[in-house]
Amino acid sequence: MARSDVYFASDVHLGLRIGDPAEREARFVAFLKSIPHDRTRALYLLGDIWDFWFEYRDVVPRCGAKVIAALVELMDSGVEVWFCAGNHDLWTFSFLQELGMKKFMQPHYVEFGGKVFCLGHGDMLGGAKRGYRLMMKLFNSRFLQGLFGVLHPRLAFGIGLGWSERNRKSRHQVYHFRGKDEPLYGFALEASRSRRVDYFVFGHFHDAVDMTLPGGSRLVVLKDWIGGGVPYACFNGSSFELHSPECGSL
Repeated sequence: MARSDVYFASDVHLGLRIGDPAEREARFVAFLKSIPHDRTRALYLLGDIWDFWFEYRDVVPRCGAKVIAALVELMDSGVEVWFCAGNHDLWTFSFLQELGMKKFMQPHYVEFGGKVFCLGHGDMLGGAKRGYRLMMKLFNSRFLQGLFGVLHPRLAFGIGLGWSERNRKSRHQVYHFRGKDEPLYGFALEASRSRRVDYFVFGHFHDAVDMTLPGGSRLVVLKDWIGGGVPYACFNGSSFELHSPECGSL
């Protein structure tokens, strides 16, 4: 049987100390184990799978060990696993590639079954607020990464996970994608005008989005895993299905 299925997931935020982290990890592992090995071509992880990730030369996070094991099992069965770093797990340097995963940068264009996909985490595409751009510039600084790497892992992860938890709790309202007013929408609209794209698939916004652009392209944002459910998307070689706690299967 030819492998044709392609799966997409994002924003699991493994390790986030909100809700039940162990239950969230178990739910994601169950999803990974449910992916059929015999007909699946690839799994695309679109960022923020971990709530915080920092690789030392000889130390990697213990959080999500069962997820790593499930991903290795998929790869051993012949499924390609692709990873795009998000704003929470961008400090992934070489460990995942050593396991066999393939890292890509956004925007990433790829064709499956005659359909063209544009993939990524979704942040920064089309622009971002000045404060966020500055933060990401600092996070990507090799010099600052080196300074952070001097910290003991227990202290470093305490800072990283604590910052993420406080940031999440400070948001009193759930973010809702702003449609045509969102920079990501503008990026997708311009990209669809310059080349053929059938599906734009991203994460980052923690909101379930499914919009049709004027040219007929489909803009999809995957829901996060924090609030429950099993949000993911799948392309079976001919049709694209979006699974979300809010949207169900479309």
